[in-house]
Amino acid sequence: MQSRDKTIVKTSIIGIIANVFLAAFKAFVGFASNSIAIVMDAVNNLSDAASSLITIVGTKLAGKEADKKHPFGYGRVEYLSAMVISLLVLYAGITAFTESVKKIIKPDTPDYSTTALVIVAVAVVIKIILGKYVKSVGKKVNSDSLVNSGEDAILDSVISASTLVAAAVYLIFGLSLEAWLGAVIAVVIIKSGFQMLRDTLSQILGERADAELARNIKATVTSHPEISGAYDLVLHNYGPDSYNGSLHIEVPDTLSACDLDKLLRNLTLEVYQKHDVLLTAIGVYSINTKDPDAIEARKKVTDIVLSHEHILQIHAFYLDKKEKIVRFDTVISFDAPDRSKVFKEVCADVQKEYPGYTIQAAMDTDFSEE
Repeated sequence: MQSRDKTIVKTSIIGIIANVFLAAFKAFVGFASNSIAIVMDAVNNLSDAASSLITIVGTKLAGKEADKKHPFGYGRVEYLSAMVISLLVLYAGITAFTESVKKIIKPDTPDYSTTALVIVAVAVVIKIILGKYVKSVGKKVNSDSLVNSGEDAILDSVISASTLVAAAVYLIFGLSLEAWLGAVIAVVIIKSGFQMLRDTLSQILGERADAELARNIKATVTSHPEISGAYDLVLHNYGPDSYNGSLHIEVPDTLSACDLDKLLRNLTLEVYQKHDVLLTAIGVYSINTKDPDAIEARKKVTDIVLSHEHILQIHAFYLDKKEKIVRFDTVISFDAPDRSKVFKEVCADVQKEYPGYTIQAAMDTDFSEE
């Protein structure tokens, strides 16, 4: 974790230095050539530098140790810092749009020089390199703040390149597109800000578990010969690469409490070591292994349940002949128009097959459903 934080801070410092220098050069060129588009581009570079600074602060705060008030740590601060960056991008876009509209109403004539255009061209190359570097590091260390900063930098390179196009149009045709280009740039920035904000809010609200991670965890769990199935996996995200989770396992009804305790302890340790996920709870489903009637009933009920559309899975089956109870859980897809209706139909069909039994069924959700 410390290595990850150092990488994020180092990358952000590089971004701050590069953006401050670019902003200074562009501001000088923009005011010297009376180019609103280049000035707005300089403002955008300053917002990028601020974004990198926010990323550093967010990373430092997220790295704080868990305490009594926040026992799961401060990892989610990174999502808040990513949201602040999104709002900063939005503010920069709205400001740029306002200034551009003013210039459309009261236009100024730009005065480009060769030196100014060369500086802008060099800035384009630098922003492309910087953007790709920051974004790649962000993906490598799973930092949304860095990814957002990298995407914004790549967008800036397009914006800077467009100012060169406007300059070429003016020099060749004498037509000034400065203010209009500034407005277009501002709209693109605003759109990018909204996209970043939407993605960050989605993570704060809580997204489904990564499907590949869920599959890998279940594969680790079911690699134990005593376990015939792993179900109901729930992962709670407390920051990038920081998960707590719970799941249920199916084991034979012949397993002793001592053996089960040993199995659960080994399982918790193995999942943490392999996947960096702390299983805070492991529920247990027992499987009938001694009663041939129960084994046959399991097959029959499974066929009935899976015959219904939108059923993804049935598990936790147990037949209690003494109490005359049939227990099972069924996973119904989110694609079903009415999940409750499907569940009721499943229960009704099983009840028809076992009229003298009480049906104790549960409608489950696969939180990693693709």
